[in-house]
Amino acid sequence: MQAAPFYTDAARGPDGGHAVWWTTPDGTRLRLAHWPTVADRVLGTVLLFPGRSEYAEKYGPAAAALTSAGWHVVTIDWRGQGLASRRHPDPMLGHVDDFQEYQADVAALMQFVAALGLPEPFQLLSHSMGGCIALRSLMGGLAVRSAVFSAPMWGIKLFPTVEPVAVNLASLMHRSGQGFRLTPTTSRASYVLHAGFRWNMLTRDPEMWHWMRQHLTQHPDLALGGPSLTWLHAAFNEMHALARMPSPTLAALTVIGSSERIICPRAVRKRMAQWTGGRLDIYPRCEHEVMMEVPLHRERFHSAVIEHFRQTAEMRAA
Repeated sequence: MQAAPFYTDAARGPDGGHAVWWTTPDGTRLRLAHWPTVADRVLGTVLLFPGRSEYAEKYGPAAAALTSAGWHVVTIDWRGQGLASRRHPDPMLGHVDDFQEYQADVAALMQFVAALGLPEPFQLLSHSMGGCIALRSLMGGLAVRSAVFSAPMWGIKLFPTVEPVAVNLASLMHRSGQGFRLTPTTSRASYVLHAGFRWNMLTRDPEMWHWMRQHLTQHPDLALGGPSLTWLHAAFNEMHALARMPSPTLAALTVIGSSERIICPRAVRKRMAQWTGGRLDIYPRCEHEVMMEVPLHRERFHSAVIEHFRQTAEMRAA
């Protein structure tokens, strides 16, 4: 494992955070990060799956809460974002050909966990696109005790009349060789740098908004713009495929905000209504980024995650 850059000044995480480079069999270089627990009693390891356009440092505060409660935390810069390899000539374009590529990244993260000798039980925490990747991993047999989903991307929020148009457009552009075009309504600039705070869809907390902007102004190599139409095509294919599959048989907590405007709350409600051992919690006046929201929501979420993981660990131990 070769050491990789890790911006501790940006992360606001616990002491001991570090990152390494890890190359997948298809030649993609990923950045994997680990925060060791700072508690006397070690409870296990949390696998943290970030969302689209995100990077390890963004989850420093979440890692601080989890490591103080007794958990190691590992996370990843998915291919095409953060400091991981960006194969498209335009580094600001978010792109994969197929969501199955992300499962190779998950396999790399698990190899990293094994190489570090991190303790079980493993718990899974994911956000947005990471929730889509996480659900596929669980259906493929990822061995974790339980899962927590923050605003999982099991659908994209579109008007019912618009969704089929978007699906067909993405498919047509992908098949015609135009899939590297930027998805309409998105920008080559990172969302937090080109959107204004007042109408943003991520958070109501100005301090957290400023913090996320500061990441990208101080470390522009972390920045990423909108997704390609091929990425959108691959995302629709994956979400539609997952929607036809039954939920895994493990305890799960899912949290979305009542003001969610990015992922599809209807798809989340449908999934959780049919998930044995699953629970859905709606946070009032909360936007998409629950872990970047106002302190009340952040603290509530961190406490709920820690309690969920503690209970599921104890249930299996008993």
